[in-house]
Amino acid sequence: MKVNNKWTLITGASSGIGEVFAHEFAAKGSHLILTARSESKLNELAQKLRKKHGIQTEVIVSDLSKENTPTEIYQACIRRGCSVDILVNNAGFATHGFFEEQSFDRNHDQIMLNIMALVKLTHLFLPEMLRKRSGTVINVASTAAFQPNPYMAVYGATKAFVLSFTQALWEENRKRGVQFLTLCPGSTETAFFDNVGTNDAVVGKKDSPKDVVDVAFRSLGTSRSYVVAGRMNYLISQINRFIPKKVMLQVVSGLIRPTHK
Repeated sequence: MKVNNKWTLITGASSGIGEVFAHEFAAKGSHLILTARSESKLNELAQKLRKKHGIQTEVIVSDLSKENTPTEIYQACIRRGCSVDILVNNAGFATHGFFEEQSFDRNHDQIMLNIMALVKLTHLFLPEMLRKRSGTVINVASTAAFQPNPYMAVYGATKAFVLSFTQALWEENRKRGVQFLTLCPGSTETAFFDNVGTNDAVVGKKDSPKDVVDVAFRSLGTSRSYVVAGRMNYLISQINRFIPKKVMLQVVSGLIRPTHK
């Protein structure tokens, strides 16, 4: 996929997988629109990539858990004359623990960010891609998308939505010039688990964000609607096709059950 001189919008770009996406797209000559909540980190990253790769960068500080934020980002892109060719919906977070003990407001924000912001941004930027018959949307889900996740019930459900939603749009748009890809990482060496507040949710060896992003790039331009980062993660994601759901629930529950209970 050629990205030189195209505009790529990346959410959650200040760290982790989003930051690596920014580095990789910049290295391939793509101009960048970087959005996250941390203004200082975004500005530092934008300056570094602009200087290193000679690209254009735009920074939009935003909190995508707020209802109107996707529209504000879209309007900011229009004002700045940036026609988004590639959309990377990467921002997201998780909660962990017994559902009734979790903050409802925190779970509300999780749904708004993981689902609503992703859907709204896709809805806003897709029409222009279709007019040009050219574009790419990468939605970051998780291996948690492939089965229910006790103690991470809301997170698993949001990522299952992302996988289903993106696969449906892959089929709708695969003959109209716009590619959709769901990226499903497993445990990754990012601040994700710091934000969760525990390592109880870590399953298996953590992959590097660079390895995860490399998997996504190798899948672009292919016929894949989704890709799982890591061979073992892929095998684990497919197990539920061969064993009863009740057994799978027990396995997942044992892997990520809070250790203090």
